Amino acid sequence: MANKLSRRSALKSMAAVGIGVPFVFSDMSKAGPNETLNHASFGGEGMALSDIRSLAASKNLRLVAVAEVDTARQAAVRKQFPNVRLYQDWRELLDKEKGLNSANISTPDHMHAPITMRCMQAGIHVYTQKPLTQTIYEARQLKRVAADRRIISQMGIQIHSHEVHRTVVAMIQGGAIGKIREVHSWSDKQWGDRGARPDRKDAVPASLNWSWWLGVAADRNFIGGGYYHPGNWRKRLDFGTGTFGDMGCHILDPVFSSLSLTQPISVRAEQGAPNAHNWGLDCIVRYTFPGTKVTTDRVTLTWYDGAARPPQAVRDQVGKRTLSGQGSLYIGTDGILYSPYIAAPILLPEEKFRDYRRPTPGAQNHYLQFVEAVRGNGRTSTPFEYSGNLTEGVLLGCLATRFPKSTLEWDQAKMEVTNHKAANEHVRRRYRKGWEVTGL
Repeated sequence: MANKLSRRSALKSMAAVGIGVPFVFSDMSKAGPNETLNHASFGGEGMALSDIRSLAASKNLRLVAVAEVDTARQAAVRKQFPNVRLYQDWRELLDKEKGLNSANISTPDHMHAPITMRCMQAGIHVYTQKPLTQTIYEARQLKRVAADRRIISQMGIQIHSHEVHRTVVAMIQGGAIGKIREVHSWSDKQWGDRGARPDRKDAVPASLNWSWWLGVAADRNFIGGGYYHPGNWRKRLDFGTGTFGDMGCHILDPVFSSLSLTQPISVRAEQGAPNAHNWGLDCIVRYTFPGTKVTTDRVTLTWYDGAARPPQAVRDQVGKRTLSGQGSLYIGTDGILYSPYIAAPILLPEEKFRDYRRPTPGAQNHYLQFVEAVRGNGRTSTPFEYSGNLTEGVLLGCLATRFPKSTLEWDQAKMEVTNHKAANEHVRRRYRKGWEVTGL
């Protein structure tokens, strides 16, 4: 296929996804319905490799380039895609690969925003892993630029397209349990650390460029033994978002979808404060949201992670059942919906809903939906317009854990905490000198 599309072809693609014309293009990376996407991956192993495989399952996508900062983690993608061009520096990939249509950004959380922003500025359509960003400001900016540049976007919350989650959303929006008063959601994962950061400087593996791995984060010594790389970065304040950021985007997705939530009026962390370098454990965070068409005038959402769980009075709502390791409990005016994570929802009391006919929305393929949307066929279900809002909400909860026992009043329009000046220092981060990205 030609790397540059004709204006006529591009306009036809835009019309297929409902985008108005005329529109001034800065890049012709949007593929047409009969064309194959030239695709790049930022990240080469772990979740990145899973994303690559799922996207490349489409015959309409060709993986042409991968950036992976640790060359020891390039072997698997090279074996499966022998013709792929491999880079260690993601900036070099963007400088050299001029015919890209799409990309997945599947790096540690702190690099989601800078890489995604650079891709969008080059006219590349983006599939970015959750959480979309590490800060609220970054999420707001990606959402704005995606809209301004008409970028096709999708956040990597693939469970959004699972039949179970789609069924929960349909049941709540269909009024199965009346107006929702409160929701309790939880995860038993423990992406946090109460220990101090080791005071040592270890040798950096020859395969890893430590400065490039740090990216926008402040410089520091490398600590081996898996302290940062490849997986425990999730626990560290400067690189991950803890259990809440990791799993909140999955578990709260059907909550935000079904209740049509915007941003909270206030948020309060009861426990789970981080220390100087690490996210906390056993968090309890309570939000108050304005009402929507499917809720009471105001609705509360409480998050629990690690060993924390809803109070006994709430757990009693599910009878003798033991709560699943992860899930949500929706309490409505006419009943209760218990939603174990990726398992069939249960309406309670059971005798009341014995004859209830649950909706059957079916499943979608989250990855192939993105591929086809970029080709001009349909839309994505978690574009940044939606997933940016979800991410902001989750990250506001992460922010609240830094100030336990303080009710933070949130002004969405101004993007600030109106009653706690110190909290606003964490709405946006300062990038390391030399790693600044326009727009962030």
